[in-house]
Amino acid sequence: MRELHVPAGPGLPEGLVVPAAELVERFTKSPGPGGQSVNTTDSRVELDYDVASSSALTDTQRARALRRWPSGTVSIAASEHRSQHRNRVAARERLADLLRSALAPPPPPRRATKPSRGAKERRLKAKKERASTKSLRGRVRDRD
Repeated sequence: MRELHVPAGPGLPEGLVVPAAELVERFTKSPGPGGQSVNTTDSRVELDYDVASSSALTDTQRARALRRWPSGTVSIAASEHRSQHRNRVAARERLADLLRSALAPPPPPRRATKPSRGAKERRLKAKKERASTKSLRGRVRDRD
């Protein structure tokens, strides 16, 4: 088994490499499609990663990850493919995506603003025009 490479992103300027020793893989029988060997091959992959004791994370990254996963471990299950190898790759990709999103810093807080005077006037003008358009859709009456 190889280490997991997490691509660079927000909060990970150089990316991240999780050592292979920190990833635990288990293989079980998959309930999905598989043809003749469906009940004999262990193609389902369960990938576990212990965030709390990982040596690949800095203290800041560990705190962000533990906010997302308070239990300290991340478990991924992949069984969408027939082969064990493809399920291993899918589980690793999913774990990398989850780690990348969990280690990103929180967005800056929103600054409250109010609409400008011109925006309010344009909105009211558009409402009046729409109301006059709809008022013309009434019944047609004879003038006799």
